[in-house]
Parts: sequence; structure tokens; C-alpha cells
Amino acid sequence: MNRAVTMNVKAEDYTSRVLGVIKEKYGLNDKSQALNKFVDMFGEEFVEKEVSEEYVKKILEIENSHFKRYGYKTMKKEEFEELFE
Repeated sequence: MNRAVTMNVKAEDYTSRVLGVIKEKYGLNDKSQALNKFVDMFGEEFVEKEVSEEYVKKILEIENSHFKRYGYKTMKKEEFEELFE
């Protein structure tokens, strides 16, 4: 899931300085790691991260156990309003 992609990037001076600050602040080895850190910090504002197969299996298990216990019973409007008052 975490595969590396090689890129050749032309960055403006300001971008280079920001990556240098991130590199120093987090004790990273190079600006490539700083760029990855920056994306980890702000990337989800633009693109959701992919979920792991393990997480999907866990959610499906929760869903299956819920339907085994409760079936497809619907909630009455009064029950819903009471729950969210």
C-alpha cells in the first residue's frame, strides 16, 4: 500500500524554504520526507486516504453482527427523535 513514486519536481524558492523548515522541525532526512509529512498533515483536505483491507473487514464484521442481532428493523419516528433530543 505504501509504494514510492519517483518524481522530478521544480519548486519555487518559498516552497523549498517551507520544506526545509518542515524537515528541520520534524528531524527528517531530506525534503522528500518533508513533502510526505506536509501531505500527511494537509492532504486529507483534498483527497481521502485509502483504507486498509483490515479496516474494511472490521467494519463488515461490525455490520454483520449488527444485522444478526437486530435484523432490518426500522426505527419509528418517535424513537429517532427521542434518541437525538
